[in-house]
Amino acid sequence: MPYPLEPVTDTKDPDVLLERFLEYTLEKGIELYPAQEEAILEIFAGKHVILNTPTGSGKSLVAAAQHFYSASLGRRSVYTCPIKALVNEKFLALCRDFGPDNVGMMTGDASVNRDAPILCCTAEILSNIALRDGEKARVHDVIMDEFHYYSDHERGVAWQTPLLTLPHAQFLLISATLGDTAFFSRGLEDLTGKECVTVSSQERPVPLEFTYEESTLVEALEDLKKENKLPVYIVHFTQKAASDTAQNLLSLNVLTKEEKAILKEELKGVEFTSPFGKEIKKFLLAGIGLHHAGLLPKYRVLVEKFAQKGLLKFICGTDTLGVGVNVPIRSVLFTQLCKYGGRKTSILSVRDFHQISGRAGRKGYDNVGYVVSLAPEHVVENKRAETRAGNDAKKKRKIVKKKPPARGYVQWDEETYKKLQASKPEQLESRFKVSHGMLLNVLSREGDGCRAMRNLIDDCHNSPGSKPKLRRQAFQLFRALVERQIIEIAPPGSEGQKLTVNVELQDDFSLNQTLSLYCIDTLELLEEKDPEYALKLLSLAESIVENPDAILRKQLDKLKTDKVAEMKAAGIEYEERMEKLEELEYPKPEAEFIYETFNEFARNHPWVGSENIKPKSIAREMFERYSSFSDYIKLYGLQRAEGLVLRHITNVYRVLTNTIPEGFRDDQVDEMIIYFEHLLRHVDSSLIDEWELMRNPDYQASDLDADSLPDSPRAIDITRDKSSFTRLIRNEVFQFISMLAAGRYKDLDETYDLTPLFADTHDEAPKWMDVELENRMNAFYDTRSWIRLDPAARNKEHTHISESDDRLTWTVEQMIIDSEELNDWALTVTVDIPASSEKEKVVFQLQSLKPIS
Repeated sequence: MPYPLEPVTDTKDPDVLLERFLEYTLEKGIELYPAQEEAILEIFAGKHVILNTPTGSGKSLVAAAQHFYSASLGRRSVYTCPIKALVNEKFLALCRDFGPDNVGMMTGDASVNRDAPILCCTAEILSNIALRDGEKARVHDVIMDEFHYYSDHERGVAWQTPLLTLPHAQFLLISATLGDTAFFSRGLEDLTGKECVTVSSQERPVPLEFTYEESTLVEALEDLKKENKLPVYIVHFTQKAASDTAQNLLSLNVLTKEEKAILKEELKGVEFTSPFGKEIKKFLLAGIGLHHAGLLPKYRVLVEKFAQKGLLKFICGTDTLGVGVNVPIRSVLFTQLCKYGGRKTSILSVRDFHQISGRAGRKGYDNVGYVVSLAPEHVVENKRAETRAGNDAKKKRKIVKKKPPARGYVQWDEETYKKLQASKPEQLESRFKVSHGMLLNVLSREGDGCRAMRNLIDDCHNSPGSKPKLRRQAFQLFRALVERQIIEIAPPGSEGQKLTVNVELQDDFSLNQTLSLYCIDTLELLEEKDPEYALKLLSLAESIVENPDAILRKQLDKLKTDKVAEMKAAGIEYEERMEKLEELEYPKPEAEFIYETFNEFARNHPWVGSENIKPKSIAREMFERYSSFSDYIKLYGLQRAEGLVLRHITNVYRVLTNTIPEGFRDDQVDEMIIYFEHLLRHVDSSLIDEWELMRNPDYQASDLDADSLPDSPRAIDITRDKSSFTRLIRNEVFQFISMLAAGRYKDLDETYDLTPLFADTHDEAPKWMDVELENRMNAFYDTRSWIRLDPAARNKEHTHISESDDRLTWTVEQMIIDSEELNDWALTVTVDIPASSEKEKVVFQLQSLKPIS
């Protein structure tokens, strides 16, 4: 099918290409604003453009013009932005305009069609490409959306490196809150020799109206409803607060019967398979959206789609709305004007305030966008108490004033609100810093990597006084890489590269975690013959990724609950119980070993500075339990943080696959990687499904096997590599056994054909298969307490595989390891090799579950 902005192949004349693009806008009925028109003209004139115009002024159309211009010239354009949710959204939008075959995506978690002429990626991905390849990078045009992230303390360096390392590229820098842009304009001209034009405007297509309300949230929402100012985005600064509000709003009936019927119809066929899915569905049916990073991506995408269709009245979310996620709304309501920024709580920055409030008002729908701020809750309550007391002095004396929150709060009032409206955004600040990942990328370039690294530090935007310190840090990191032979220096007089990355490392080796080098150093201290070698390696990998605090708090809460019950049963007095509880920490396996080796590492490497190691057991606990994603969520009540769990497992998986050298992987480590890979694929494939659907209207989501990596060719024969296929089989068999161990007989009946299991005792299929399975397992539990799922129980010596003579089937007998170590039961399956090859997943039939004869 034709797509409206498919690249032109019959001309490379910029003037003709401009005409073609303007024809597209006419066909769409788009009337260009002066700033849009100016920016598009400059792009087709081959100039850099810095676009500093308000939210809702059509900056995405200017970005589309850059992509069209680039692709039609046979060049490659890269769109980058701060958060994966926005990358996903832009990827799908560009697919609809340019065709899915012309658009690719890379976010670090997944990649699709990565060699396409248009690439959507996070800023860190583009930064790595720019550092690794420099002027040889296959990047010709760069669109950096939400460019104010240049000032972000942790991530700003990723926004700066392309401006230092891509002299052949044409740039489009976009933001509604840039401040003075003269510095960036000069920098781009010096880097590339091309003219840079700043296109700036303060005129909003939809003007804003600001109000300050001394009322409760529910009262403010009811007022907005009466005044026809819905939909409204209710801004919170924690995920918990957003979820709590969504729950509280269920009692408000804001939908008509017709609207409820439409939502019900829209939700037909939508799967809500995760534990929190039922809550999300309940919110949506009530016209309420929930949107924050703690949700699975598929639920955020669903909320965005429904919001774009105008089906939601209230959208409860965090301040990520200000990053440009496409949630069209009429009103923005701030529940507070202060925010915890990671170090302290302070009043919102002017930039954050303008980014968020600028989302109000929908072009083509609204004449005005409404921005509302609530007064602090205690101020509202105290004023109402005074009003109720009236002039009665006795009642006034009895008023007990409510105090402001003791934590996470800074006072604000109407004057604060007015000041935020009137002030200009803060000046952008350079956050350049040197890291292992940066060094590894730059030093692995063809040519003189050391000179390239020196130039990078010399050219960075930090103050001249800070650069000597950067050089010292770079040398310390470089020396550490050389000492570990991650970087090798060629002998004097050698021809070719002076520096090379260790050839024994995998192709996608990375040191993106700050303490990756500690992890690699410490691996050599592990004993490979240790039965727990793989688990200790996993604990090392998990200790270098950030702590997901919400999960760790839940672990500690459960540990305390279990300990209290244990101490009560033992008759321990209350005071002693409380003392013992204070000593408890969330699980930290191998903590003594990790802390001891890290302290030694830090003494020898001064660049470690304030970085600290973080032992924990989330991924390890999941693997030891052989948990499904849903089981783990339910175990700790993490329904509201499913996205956080997914992100943590993804980060650990990336360390295992991209940082741990191949030489440290044994069969059990490989099995661990397969387990996490399998788990991640099952949780959320919504983005891949959408892309496939655009390519093929007949595509069914179920056709995409959960065992296919998002960025791998779907035609690969998974049975070709015998050892890899064997691991997949063992993984599938253990999925069955883990469900069996959890007593999930109903789920097993719905997932598998259990009929063959009872062929030895029934002439025909039992009516209640799950009941029959439970009865059979009761016989198993007569002489043992539970099924073991620990690593020893999953040792491959308990799996016996035999091939048929025609090699079309494999018979797999899996011994079930039990608590009493009787180990006299087995599960037997037959694997259909041709069907597995065709369907790209393990296809097996259950044969028996019974005592070993």
